[in-house]
Amino acid sequence: MRVKRGVPARKKHKKILTAAKGMQHYRTRSFRLAKQGVIKSLRYAYRDRRNKKRDLRALWITRINNASRELGLSYSQLIAGMKKQGVNVDRKILSELAVHQPEAFKAIVNKVKEAK
Repeated sequence: MRVKRGVPARKKHKKILTAAKGMQHYRTRSFRLAKQGVIKSLRYAYRDRRNKKRDLRALWITRINNASRELGLSYSQLIAGMKKQGVNVDRKILSELAVHQPEAFKAIVNKVKEAK
């Protein structure tokens, strides 16, 4: 007996077309174009999950640099001084301190300045 593939094909097409929801023009209606769009979007998603970490680190460094320059130190001087003093605070926490608790950040900067 011959097996017809209508139901599995429709299920596969529906899965792709649902994933392409929100795309523009024929990508929402044409299976072929939707499939291309979904494959490309999944590739971008994979790549950008890694780039997100890079972007956040750059943001933290920018915040730390701006806050430390207001207090008279550059970013590189601050990080080098922290390493000499043995202050083990990572950049994420340091940027949070700079934004939300400037007094705590100022205390760290002052400790680094004293070591000079």
